[in-house]
Amino acid sequence: MKAAIIGVGCRPFGRYRETTARAEAVHAVRQALDDAGVGWSDIDYAVGGSMSAGSADTLVTELGLTGVPFINVLNGCATGSSSLISAVHAIESGAAECALVVGFDAHPRGAFRISTEHMGLGRWYGTTGMAVTAQFFALKIQRYLYAHDLPPRLLSAVAAKAFHNGSLNPNAWRRKELSVDDIENSTMLVDPLRQYMLCSPGDGATALVLCKAKNAKRFRRDPVHVAAVAVRTRRPGSFEVLSPSLSIRGGESPTVDAARAVFEQAGIVPAEVDIAQVQDTDSGAEIIHMAETGLCAHGEQTELIDAGVTALTGRLPINTDGGCLANGEPIGASGLRQIHENVLQLRGTAGDRQVARPPRVALSHVYGAPGLSGCALLTR
Repeated sequence: MKAAIIGVGCRPFGRYRETTARAEAVHAVRQALDDAGVGWSDIDYAVGGSMSAGSADTLVTELGLTGVPFINVLNGCATGSSSLISAVHAIESGAAECALVVGFDAHPRGAFRISTEHMGLGRWYGTTGMAVTAQFFALKIQRYLYAHDLPPRLLSAVAAKAFHNGSLNPNAWRRKELSVDDIENSTMLVDPLRQYMLCSPGDGATALVLCKAKNAKRFRRDPVHVAAVAVRTRRPGSFEVLSPSLSIRGGESPTVDAARAVFEQAGIVPAEVDIAQVQDTDSGAEIIHMAETGLCAHGEQTELIDAGVTALTGRLPINTDGGCLANGEPIGASGLRQIHENVLQLRGTAGDRQVARPPRVALSHVYGAPGLSGCALLTR
């Protein structure tokens, strides 16, 4: 890859009452520009996405009418990774010297509202209640725990870690640390997932500034390089969000394909990853994605989690900013929040949640309906 990240900006996640996700997106962009030491007029390509808070390209009204090419992206929870790919490709192709990526969103309380018809499914899928994604996540982790002989207590351990990390993150929505007992005693929503094992839809905004890697040190001493980025969709036999049936023959998840692609592109193996942010829409998703991204073998999660390997002080810290569980999930911003966190960790500027071992390779992973995954590898 020939692109580097030279600026980042992230606004506090939560539920905005005195501002809007669009206004916060403008602030995030300006933060990223200031961090990179460039102006809006220096951006010659922009890309971004939002599911519910407006079109990203209309941010030029506040940022400035420079005539910049601005592409809108909507790829579910992989919107951030997909936007990043677009910016990286523009830089690598020579179409841009300096690019902006922005993601923002705002979602009301409760479950995400989706149109099953827009997802390629009939209305019957929604009227039977199958479009409630929490039910799918519960069924998937039930099956996974059974198939790989993993104890359900791992769900609470993962959630407790998320809320601990979130308590150290000034941008996190949920900043109250919760114990394993707190989580175990919370309301059962969809067995085996309890209240604090599921993330909440919310509001947020994040932005990045990229440039050609060879020019990166003109802007800052510590640029972070984009080693690889990839997005993949589902194959036959995979069991994904909004699947109308379960195949007799199991297939690999799009996460497996996306992770394999970025490691091959970068010439890096999973054992070289020092820190990872993975999709944790529920705490079971983190357990599954640890293996699907290649960070461990299926069934090894118990040993790793019990030994504290995935904690901030461990060998392989995962979801160091609290993940979706502590931050909530504004769809357009969520994937870029992961990139923002990995950039801070690679720079060594993550504050109280800075990982114990200085990282050199960072993985981010997103996953969403109806079976789409995006992965990115960053290096310093």
